[in-house]
Amino acid sequence: MLNRLLSNDFPRSRLLGAILVLLFLALAFQPFLIPGIKALNVAAKVLVFIVLVASFDLLLGYTGIVSFAHTMFFGIGAYGVAIASSRMGAGWGAIALGTLVALALSFVLALAIGLFSLRVRAIFFSMITLAFAAAFQTLASQLSDFTGGEDGLTFRMPEVLSPGFTLSETPFLGLVIDGRILCYYLLFATSTVLFLALLRIVNSPFGRVLQAIRENEFRAEAIGYRVVVYRTISSILSALFATLAGAMLAIWLRYNGPDTTLSFEIMLDVLLIVVIGGMGTIYGAAIGSGLFLVAQSYLQDLLRLASGAVAGLPWLAALLSPDRWLLWLGLLFVLSVYYFPTGVVGRLRALRASAAIRAPFPPAAPAAASPPTKSMQGDYVENN
Repeated sequence: MLNRLLSNDFPRSRLLGAILVLLFLALAFQPFLIPGIKALNVAAKVLVFIVLVASFDLLLGYTGIVSFAHTMFFGIGAYGVAIASSRMGAGWGAIALGTLVALALSFVLALAIGLFSLRVRAIFFSMITLAFAAAFQTLASQLSDFTGGEDGLTFRMPEVLSPGFTLSETPFLGLVIDGRILCYYLLFATSTVLFLALLRIVNSPFGRVLQAIRENEFRAEAIGYRVVVYRTISSILSALFATLAGAMLAIWLRYNGPDTTLSFEIMLDVLLIVVIGGMGTIYGAAIGSGLFLVAQSYLQDLLRLASGAVAGLPWLAALLSPDRWLLWLGLLFVLSVYYFPTGVVGRLRALRASAAIRAPFPPAAPAAASPPTKSMQGDYVENN
């Protein structure tokens, strides 16, 4: 059962497996472990970014494609839900229609980018995708009648997902289950299903071909694989998963704007998370998202505590000021790249592999003496 669920792609490291189990349990029971709006928002954002980063890793880590248009598809998913919900009103039909239209638009754009741009190499393809993303962000800002312009769109969700809805007045494990908690678990279930789907894709024969293209594109084409077709399909799949991640974020925030989903800063965050977690590892998307977003959200609070503790040393208190949190976040990223050049997942798997190589082989058991046969006994008697 577990083999099929994980597509026979186990962590291959006990420490990595323990970290993944702890992360899963922390996200599953977060509303009960750490009550509060901020902690719940951080956990929901981690769930969204797990899907977003894993879909980008399908391009970068498994296919070797560097695309800066990933946030464009992320924004399309969010705007699909936002526009449909603001025009049609709160309802599951609006969410479904907005998501389907967004998926269709993402499919067409990804197909166009793939067919017309993937024939160019390396940096030229990246520049084309960057131009697409910039054009779409400008378009979303100017079409204020549809997208709300720079102000964005605020909309309502179905009543069962609204904060005012209460499933029961009786607390469950000390927590009142309201619409916000139900919305969080909707995101948790969706993120888990999409993560397992991506895990299945990269471990399928299709995923193996993508890895072959990443390692040596010319050799993969020489043995009969149509590289452009496979790269285009990979680009489309990545775009569709990013679109679903954008829809998840819109459902959670009940708001969407250009800076929320189309900002280039989000693209940089995705790149950083992929590097921290490890390229070419879907598990790295989960670990990287958890580490990066928790650090991004709580580093200022930690610096504020540290600055107050060393208030007697003005120079140190100024260095640990919460206003300098970006400096310390950058320093943490540099250290993570230095000590984990292949990402957290790659490093832990390498340590496990090296430990297995250094482990001494168990001594061979001595062969048991076989009982003498009748012919051997007869020969012994004749010789004596």
